[in-house]
Amino acid sequence: MRELLRRVYLTGPTTGFRANVALLARLGAGAVFVAFGVGKFSSHASEVASFRTYGLPAPDTFVYAIGVVELLGGVLLITGLATKIASLVLSGDMVGAIIVSGIAQGELVSLTLAPVQLTAMLFLLWSGPGRFAIDHRLQTQQPTLGAADPTSSATPPTEA
Repeated sequence: MRELLRRVYLTGPTTGFRANVALLARLGAGAVFVAFGVGKFSSHASEVASFRTYGLPAPDTFVYAIGVVELLGGVLLITGLATKIASLVLSGDMVGAIIVSGIAQGELVSLTLAPVQLTAMLFLLWSGPGRFAIDHRLQTQQPTLGAADPTSSATPPTEA
């Protein structure tokens, strides 16, 4: 379990080209997700009507759920907190959008923007969050997961 957590929070480089691209991907994609997430709430009736055409059960509930996923995921991306987890969840969101509204309904946004967002999420899963991410601060403030506690002894003390 510790190994899994270590890999999830292993954040990647903080300098260089890849770190810069990751920062731009994180901020750009995060802003798009926040905008679309807010749209699920501010234009709720219109979104429900769209989701109804997709044939999904409980379209009203789906709109709220996807709105929360996109809004929260976008904020996590922008701040660089739990970037890989947010990227994984948002990747699933984009695969769903591409299949349900893009391929099945031919919606242009789901055939153009959603694949770009999916690509950004896959890049962030591979690269980590890049520069200026909270994930990096958390990683440097805590000892490496699974590392021995320096205050404890590996062998029991001997009596003199």
